[in-house]
Amino acid sequence: MITPLDYGRRRLLGVAAIGLAAGLAIGPAPAKAQGSPQGAPSGALPPGFGPLKQIRVGVLDIGYAESGPLDGSPVVLLHGWPYDIHTYVEVAPLLAAAGYRVIVPYLRGYGTTRFASDDAPRNGQQSVFAADTIALMDALQIQQAVIAGCDWGARTACIIAALWPERCKALVSVSGYLIGSQHANSMPLPPTAELAWWYQFYFATERGRLGYEGNRNAFAKLIWQTASPTWAFNEATFDRSADAFTNPDHVAIVISNYRWRLGLAAGEPKYDELEKRLALAPTITVPTITLEGDANGAPHPEPSAYAGKPCSA
Repeated sequence: MITPLDYGRRRLLGVAAIGLAAGLAIGPAPAKAQGSPQGAPSGALPPGFGPLKQIRVGVLDIGYAESGPLDGSPVVLLHGWPYDIHTYVEVAPLLAAAGYRVIVPYLRGYGTTRFASDDAPRNGQQSVFAADTIALMDALQIQQAVIAGCDWGARTACIIAALWPERCKALVSVSGYLIGSQHANSMPLPPTAELAWWYQFYFATERGRLGYEGNRNAFAKLIWQTASPTWAFNEATFDRSADAFTNPDHVAIVISNYRWRLGLAAGEPKYDELEKRLALAPTITVPTITLEGDANGAPHPEPSAYAGKPCSA
């Protein structure tokens, strides 16, 4: 059953903590002493996160923040576009204080996550972010975790829950079921819905790629304002996330993501089988909480559109 909640979109931080606590109730998280962090520390973050770490995972050197005891029940928090790990800077300490091991990675193309080779495809198709996350969990020896996300992160979390349910203890997804396919994305939408996707069509052009590359911060700030019209963020809040967009592969990943959705850019053949499975809109069977704000200006499905897909509480 889906239970509507009346929350503003940018209250994700507090609401997600509540939602995660409910999802995590299916298993204990013993609050034990903080252990030594894994991975090589590469810098410090504002209060709310532990030291930023790096770990080599497949084609990536992934940057991630970690909080809480190493033997706590794992939680993976995934950000979206154009945001970064600071989406969870208020949630992470709440979960860590409750005894959970909290992992907040930079997606490919963001922050300190880097490609290990100049020759690796700068691929942004939907399944690759889920594959990255599974590989990160493997590298950190995390067999199963509660996985939560918003925007791109919610899509990634949904994909993991659908394709690797044994790795997802529970799911928290902002804006519900976001798994898509190139075929589904080829179908026209009503004009008002198409208008909300203006940037997707802008990114389909070379003018759009150049425009985004030359105006990353202004672009991100515009999306923050239109997607969250009641969120009165200040410059300091924006600036700490804007650093993540200076990643040398950021523009390539963003453009690849939106062009792939429209069938204008190819993915990697090794992900073809995953995309075929996702194109069937697989049902999510793990315990799930979906969240939606009452001031969400970003494109998002109506809850009725995915009521039969996830197992929602």
